[in-house]
Amino acid sequence: MITRRHPEWIKVRAPGSPEYARTKELLRELNLHTVCEEARCPNIGECFSHRTATIMLMGDVCTRKCPYCAVAHGKVRPLDPAEPRRVGAAVKRLGLSHVVVTSVDRDDLEDGGAAHFAATARAIKELMPATRVEVLTPDFKGAQASIETVIESPVDVFNHNTETVPRLYRTARPGGKYARALSVLEHAKRAARDLGREVLTKSGLMLGLGEAIGELMPVLQDLRAVECDILTLGQYLRPSPDHLPVARYVAPQEFAELRLEALAMGFRYVESGPLVRSSYHAWQHVG
Repeated sequence: MITRRHPEWIKVRAPGSPEYARTKELLRELNLHTVCEEARCPNIGECFSHRTATIMLMGDVCTRKCPYCAVAHGKVRPLDPAEPRRVGAAVKRLGLSHVVVTSVDRDDLEDGGAAHFAATARAIKELMPATRVEVLTPDFKGAQASIETVIESPVDVFNHNTETVPRLYRTARPGGKYARALSVLEHAKRAARDLGREVLTKSGLMLGLGEAIGELMPVLQDLRAVECDILTLGQYLRPSPDHLPVARYVAPQEFAELRLEALAMGFRYVESGPLVRSSYHAWQHVG
């Protein structure tokens, strides 16, 4: 089998700076997982070197098996009630002004892990009141009560990724539903407004899975229709030969053009580029 080579604009330097090593050592010391490592993010060297990471809650095993994702799936472990406090300690020791907290899917839990997200947000704010907390949540199977549990905690940004266009959901995201993803973002915005709070909502898509540009633009319009504030667009990269193949490498100029089109639609901030991931430069998205 011929392996498709990445174009020049995809290549990044191998990590290895002293700050990268220190960040990784701290995360291991506190027994914390990161999506940076589990999902094999190409930006790990840059982010760890800036003493930032996306913390992954509730273990490193997912209850779903999305064929684009490198995170392991299978039998999950019980929640660790001490994990939120460890995350708070890591944020304090790293001195973060903005932190992104995500999780594996935990469909085995009645609330999908919403209370664990909320406990983590509170633990961070107790130690670092000025730190902005961004959560990147699963869809909670669309349960509005779970979304409200997260929104009622001191989060500043609520992120749920749309990932791809509706036609490709059955192929790329068989455990999810496109309409459900939009409803999660819509309810998060409404729930925050009902509490008299401003919580920014955010979503991201992977390009290069086989979507057509004519399919992509309606998705961006749907996101604006549910008042999504922040958008990320990045290139899908195949984690291994066992995952979905890359259908197309999107050129940097096309990402730049999509950014301008999305801004014209009314998104507050758009991060668009081949190596962009949900939490890439997240601290700039709320500036």
